[in-house]
Amino acid sequence: MSTEPPPVVLLHALPFDASMWREQTAALTARGHRVLAHDQRGFGGTNLGDEPPSLDLVADDVARAMDERGMDRVVLAGCSMGGYVALALLRRHPDRVRALALLNTRGTADSDETAAGREAFAERIMDGAVRGEVVAATTPLLLGATTRAERPDILNRVMAAAQAAPPSAVAWAQRAIAARPDALDVLRATGVPAVVVAGEEDTLVPLDEAAELERALPRGRLVPVPRAGHLLPLERPDVVTEILVGLVEDRTTDERRTAW
Repeated sequence: MSTEPPPVVLLHALPFDASMWREQTAALTARGHRVLAHDQRGFGGTNLGDEPPSLDLVADDVARAMDERGMDRVVLAGCSMGGYVALALLRRHPDRVRALALLNTRGTADSDETAAGREAFAERIMDGAVRGEVVAATTPLLLGATTRAERPDILNRVMAAAQAAPPSAVAWAQRAIAARPDALDVLRATGVPAVVVAGEEDTLVPLDEAAELERALPRGRLVPVPRAGHLLPLERPDVVTEILVGLVEDRTTDERRTAW
């Protein structure tokens, strides 16, 4: 059995890029782990392409990026949209995942009403006349009330990222997320160690929906994070780093697959 520290793949939230994992990438790299913080298509300067919106495409992009770096089985972590991509990768490439972290992620498909709301958002974000208004109204909701009140630096960073994100990539991603299938059966079928991390002030994916993920995972556990909302790697980077280090360095992430 190899003694090499397991490689880690980090998948970012919408509308950010891989830089949202800056603190975690540095900490894991310093501990000897190879880290792929992946810029999903359309973000971080990557090409969006002209294929119809699909998280399966993004998951296959990630698998190819892993191949290019010689990463076979990885510890996979995704936040929000990144969590949905992680679920797609787990469904399409289950043998590539040795442990899983889902942050601010739900396992069910969108309701018709929610999907329609994503479509309306996609249309508005492409309209230059209202784009600034949409960003200003919706972006602060990604953060918990405590962060908004006490961390103006984080709010400014998130606002800047939202304003800089390519509108076409944001619209494509919203439509891809709206089309994703229910993933609870995928989670029930996986045998890998898993952690579900949820901000207690997350109004977009409330704690009860995170608990639903935990119940679906045979080897999962739920970690609520107080005083934080939907963007845990930015709001509580120290906590997220500690959780990821614990997951990737736990002996149960190896081939023995013993109980959690």
